[in-house]
Amino acid sequence: GAGAGGRAARGPAPRCGGAGAGVVVWERAAGRRTPGTVVGLLAARAGGRPSMADPVGYAQTNVTGTAAVTSAMRAAGARRLVFGSSSSVYGDNAKIPFTEEDPVEHPLSPYAATKRANELQCWTFHRITGIPITCLRFFTAYGPRNRPDMAVFKFGRAILDGNVIQLFGTDTRRDFTYVGDIVKGLLSALTHPNDYLVCNLGRGEPVRVDDVIEGLEAALNKSARVLRAPLPPGDMAITWADGRLARERLG
Repeated sequence: GAGAGGRAARGPAPRCGGAGAGVVVWERAAGRRTPGTVVGLLAARAGGRPSMADPVGYAQTNVTGTAAVTSAMRAAGARRLVFGSSSSVYGDNAKIPFTEEDPVEHPLSPYAATKRANELQCWTFHRITGIPITCLRFFTAYGPRNRPDMAVFKFGRAILDGNVIQLFGTDTRRDFTYVGDIVKGLLSALTHPNDYLVCNLGRGEPVRVDDVIEGLEAALNKSARVLRAPLPPGDMAITWADGRLARERLG
């Protein structure tokens, strides 16, 4: 899903712990008026499972926050937006790999619902203003500065500390995508303007979560303690990106 921080105009944005965090940054941008600015909006509250416990907070940050940013963009004279969406919008899609033409009306978690709502917000904003927007659906990013609640970091830490890994579902698979490749896709989207575009950013090769744990065991030379549990509500059994549109439109 989208990252926990973002960058607005020049300088780092505060962490988006509530809708107000993004609003302050973009009111400042609107006050300066920065015509020609290309905006990359990555700030969000991320994570399907934690959103089950705080749907209101997720809606306030992700939906209200996105409305605040796009409104301030318009006032500031910004000329283009690249928005960080999520593979979670596909929900429990039986058709794989996921393509941008697939239906996305049945998200499984409040977080996923907010990201789909964000895509619709972006479309409406584009329709009203004519500002070009590219929405990128990120697929399970991993790598340096990984969120501590994400699988690779969380599992690695549990193995090192001797703690139990709770593994949900059977044959659960994720399209793990290296953060460097996500960054390349973002930079390409910033330099390849599209009128309005939604596209996947993923490796296109789902990996069994069991295999990830085995790889970490080998790399760390230490065995994992695994406790299996059913796939909880809000979790997807598989994510798998069809990357053809990104290759065609982003280079």
